[in-house]
Amino acid sequence: MIEPSQLYLFMGAALILLLAPGPAVLYITARSASQGRMAGLVSVLAIETANFLQAVAAALGLSAILLSSALAFNAVKYLGAAYLIYLGIRKLLASDNGLEDKAVKQESLSRIYWQGFAVNILNPKTALFFFAFLPQFVDPARGNLITQNLLLGALFVGMAIITDSIYALLTSSIAGKLSGNRRFQKGGRYFAGLVYIGLGITTALTGKRGYPPSLL
Repeated sequence: MIEPSQLYLFMGAALILLLAPGPAVLYITARSASQGRMAGLVSVLAIETANFLQAVAAALGLSAILLSSALAFNAVKYLGAAYLIYLGIRKLLASDNGLEDKAVKQESLSRIYWQGFAVNILNPKTALFFFAFLPQFVDPARGNLITQNLLLGALFVGMAIITDSIYALLTSSIAGKLSGNRRFQKGGRYFAGLVYIGLGITTALTGKRGYPPSLL
């Protein structure tokens, strides 16, 4: 079992990382601003489901396979980047042709969930983050390393659900109050599209060496 003092240290470090707006937060706020509270919360669930699977892969050593292969790493990275850019372009084009309101109403929560899940599971930086971050807080003398890593990963994801949901609720609340403003609606759609494209470009340009502290 992890020593309580080490666990508190981990929670403090995790909280700092989670409160700093990173790619996941930008994605969630963009969803919340353009499509409302439920879309934002569903995106939180999708992102954190992918995060948990990435944490499990890191704990079991599966992430090492991806990170050890430049070809596999780049393939996943560019696929995820291309998908984000595709979502962004589609959002911008929908805004231009005036079909966005109709598209938003027709887009199901299940589709929003799978889009968010795909975006995060195809981001190798997430695998790199958990692979590098979690082992700093485990102690071989305190028991099974896999169990410790799984516990820390689950705790991190649990904290992320809370912080990301706060971002989603705050953003959707502000957007809801301005929903009658046509200029805001158009700006929100452009904001979402540009965020997706920006995240895609950032993902494509980021290599394996080093990892951003605001990754999640």
